[in-house]
Amino acid sequence: MDELESRAWRGLIRVIELLPPALDAQMQRDSNLTHFEFMVLSMLRFAPDSTLRMTALAQGTNASLARLSHVCSRLEGRGLVERFDCPADRRATNVRLTAAGNECVIAAAPGHFATARALVIDHLTPEQLASLAEITEALGLRLDPENRTLPAVESGTPTE
Repeated sequence: MDELESRAWRGLIRVIELLPPALDAQMQRDSNLTHFEFMVLSMLRFAPDSTLRMTALAQGTNASLARLSHVCSRLEGRGLVERFDCPADRRATNVRLTAAGNECVIAAAPGHFATARALVIDHLTPEQLASLAEITEALGLRLDPENRTLPAVESGTPTE
C-alpha cells in the first residue's frame, strides 16, 4: 500500500473498532438494549406484519442463527418479541415484534440517531457526508452483492 492507501485503511479500521462500543454504550445506558438488539427490533418494526423468519432476520443482521436465537431468547424474556412456528413451513420459526417491543424501539430511536449525529454525521461537511454515503454504498455492494443485509431503518426516526 502507498501512504494514502495505508492512511485510508488504518482510518477505516479505527472507525470499525471504535464505533460499535460507543453505540452499545449509549444504547445500554439509555434503553437497556445492545446496539444489536436495537437493530433486531428495528428490522422487525419495518418488516411486513412486524414479522420475519429467523433465517431472514439472521441474514439481515449478519448474525449466525445461534447468536440470533440467543438474542431473541433475551428479547422474548423481556416481552419485546415472540417466536412461533412459521405457518408456511413448520420447520421454520418466525419472530414477531410485540407491542412492548414496538414501544421500546420507538423510544430508543431518538437517542440512537442523536448518537449517530454526535459521533459521525455532525463532524462531516455536506460534501464529506455525500462521499461517505458513496463510499459505504460501494463497499457494501462489494461485501454484500446480493443485498442480503439491509439497513433496519431506511431514514429518519421510526414513527407510529
